[in-house]
Amino acid sequence: MTDRPTIDLFDAIHSARALRYLKPDPIPMEIVRELLDAAIRGPSGGNSQGWQWLVITDPAVKKQIADWYREGWNNSYGKNREEHLARSADEGGLGRVNYLSAEHLANHLEEAPVWIMPVLRGAATRPNARAGSSIYGAVQNLMLAARAYGIGSTLTSLYGAHEDDVKRLLGIPEDALTMALIPLGYPARGKWGQPRRKPVEEVTYLNRWDQPFAAG
Repeated sequence: MTDRPTIDLFDAIHSARALRYLKPDPIPMEIVRELLDAAIRGPSGGNSQGWQWLVITDPAVKKQIADWYREGWNNSYGKNREEHLARSADEGGLGRVNYLSAEHLANHLEEAPVWIMPVLRGAATRPNARAGSSIYGAVQNLMLAARAYGIGSTLTSLYGAHEDDVKRLLGIPEDALTMALIPLGYPARGKWGQPRRKPVEEVTYLNRWDQPFAAG
């Protein structure tokens, strides 16, 4: 086990923003294991632990998935690039800075040295859209642990239109679903900091919809 870094929990939560400019420098597998060990301490509905975790470092595999990812990016964002760049985050868009960083990730995804792909067994055959959603608590654990090690990450799924292709490429069983893609890398640009968010009071209600929530 590597020496674990220490960081205040709330400092980690408030500074673990998405970092998409990532160096290609390798991440030691001992640290990757530590991140995964943090992930599996997260919630699992019914303690079923139906998750599996794929660590992807093969350049050829990453290149193929990155091509599918870029297709998803172009369909969702790239074809309206100027419109997205002109729309501010306050208007419900990414905002210029976030758009450019997300565009950079799309164009350089395969350069991130390690990808983590959480996979949930049985999810492909379940009619309940919420089934397995507890896995995202485990994903957040992984990303907070990455923050503690100074490793940038983000959660994305723009490859999703090629889910079946991804499963075939990676040998994932038919009953399973990939739940996300988390590229990991030491930051090449950008810094840790609190992401812009609406105040709690603007997005929270008490007891009933539209009933204001106020602390104190």
